[in-house]
Amino acid sequence: MTTPSSPTAASRAHFEQLYRQDADPWQVGSRWYERRKRALVLAALPRERYGHVLDAGCGTGDTAFALAERCDELLAVDYSRQAVSRLQARLAGHPVGHLSVACMDLTGHWPSRRFDLIVVSELAYYFSPAQAQSFIARCQAGLAPGGELAMCHYLPDFDDRQVDTETLHGYVHACHGLQPSVAYRDRDFLLDIWRAG
Repeated sequence: MTTPSSPTAASRAHFEQLYRQDADPWQVGSRWYERRKRALVLAALPRERYGHVLDAGCGTGDTAFALAERCDELLAVDYSRQAVSRLQARLAGHPVGHLSVACMDLTGHWPSRRFDLIVVSELAYYFSPAQAQSFIARCQAGLAPGGELAMCHYLPDFDDRQVDTETLHGYVHACHGLQPSVAYRDRDFLLDIWRAG
């Protein structure tokens, strides 16, 4: 994953600038890496269908639209107002009644409900180590009994990264009450799914 260049990392202004420069800054809809990764994440999910799902760091919604086909209620959340606005525009053209969208900083706020599945893809390595650990604790607390946390992150280093992927996923492995369910690794990314026990 090559992150678009920008002078600052991980701030809201940084992400707003990326989305102003390019409607799809990471080519999530077109790059083979992104399409392949999304397909593998979806295929790795242990259940065919989920009740309530959170797509954390939804961007413009490519994963959200795919997840919506497999759940009863989906909340897609992103830090970037521009990304959320683009997803809302996509939904206006292709309504999905059970897909809600919110602009939220998940390091400081959290939705009021619990989820059967939380998907975190290419997001948490932008957080500082302390923010990442706090975010993971929020994810764990936000899971319904038996709920699943799916995390997928790019492995190679890049400028905007605050935490390397193995350390990040290691934070989750260290959590009591989350049992590993799925593990996949290749040269590009690490995909892990844990189940709340």
